[in-house]
Amino acid sequence: MGFQHRHEAERFLHELGERLEKFGLTLHPDKTRLIEFGRFAAENRRKRGERKPETFTFLGFTHICGRTRTSGGFIVKRETAVKRLRAKQSEIKHELALRRHESIPQQGKWLRGVVQGYFNYHGVPGNTAALGTFASEITRSWLRALRRRGQRRRMTWQRFRPHVARWIPRPKILHPYPDARFNAKHPR
Repeated sequence: MGFQHRHEAERFLHELGERLEKFGLTLHPDKTRLIEFGRFAAENRRKRGERKPETFTFLGFTHICGRTRTSGGFIVKRETAVKRLRAKQSEIKHELALRRHESIPQQGKWLRGVVQGYFNYHGVPGNTAALGTFASEITRSWLRALRRRGQRRRMTWQRFRPHVARWIPRPKILHPYPDARFNAKHPR
């Protein structure tokens, strides 16, 4: 939840705790906290002699107070949470080891679906670097898996690049900025 004033946030948190207690529920202390976040957070913290505003992780993204390059205006930057990125890479690496015996087209078709699905969710503005990291790590893991298949002919990068070009999608931002997404005009 976002609030303009701290006292409003504290009141809401207190009332939410009371409301949940009526149903025998409680807020998780590690997952519920008040942080200063927003357009004025960096400036206010700098005046107090504190560091950058805190970040928070929600739905697989780390949300960061940022500035646009052109106007210097406030923007909420969303980057893939590192923990989630590494977990997905590890999961795919393990699955590639299990699928090592399959043909390259079968592996490529499966990998294309997995990588495209990842891009579909994480393809938000400002997250291009994380998407590129994900694609390159998956590519390296696939090459390592193919190199473990046999001893007859080593898979080189030169032989491997056409497979990557065919099966691994390029990182792409698929979601518009929120102001573009919510700025639709409906005929009346």
